[in-house]
Amino acid sequence: SKHKNDLKQKMFFFSNVDVLDPWVINWSQICFQRNNHTYRILISLCQFILEGMLLSEDTGEHKLASFVDEQKLCRLYEKFILEYYRKHYPELKANASQIPWAVDDDCRTMLPTMQSDITLSYGKKTLIIDAKCYSKNTQSQYDKRTIHSGNLYQIFTYVKNKTLQEGFTDHEVSGLLLYARTADEIQPDGDFSMSGNKISVKTLDLNQPFEVIAKQLDRIAEERFGISKNE
Repeated sequence: SKHKNDLKQKMFFFSNVDVLDPWVINWSQICFQRNNHTYRILISLCQFILEGMLLSEDTGEHKLASFVDEQKLCRLYEKFILEYYRKHYPELKANASQIPWAVDDDCRTMLPTMQSDITLSYGKKTLIIDAKCYSKNTQSQYDKRTIHSGNLYQIFTYVKNKTLQEGFTDHEVSGLLLYARTADEIQPDGDFSMSGNKISVKTLDLNQPFEVIAKQLDRIAEERFGISKNE
């Protein structure tokens, strides 16, 4: 009863707001400027959800379409992790920063941009997180499940070039492949020491209450930087 009465009061403020058919919204015509730019991520999330929803056979129920763009989902996953650390760990420098190639002659023509998903820095420690959201978190090779080779090569390259950027100092650079956990029986997990750098492969279980998801991310900050969440 309490929530019912509260909702009735809130609905009063929406009395002049039209109801839209979500299937006829022209998303490309939505313009953002200084007065409404804070709605951009919310609108984008609404678009992602609406375009990925299909009516199921049961009246009034919905299910997530199986053909939702994996790239959009992965981008949302990356953004969520980055913004979580920005909000709850202000002492961390959290960015999606670029990493320069450590070339000997300073010639970087035609070299691809190394764009990290999440780079966390605190004191003399840097953690590069590569967020991955796949339907399959491992690859099959000779009937054996292994980490996606391309993902491992990528995070290793990021970490080694970042290490060289810091120079021969006591600055500690590590890497983390953070997969969104799937229902598969075998999930990637491990810590490796590679040429003096720690490279880890973990999963984030999103099929949990938000408090549990947050604790998983908090554990990463505590283990890598020794700091606790700023409430």
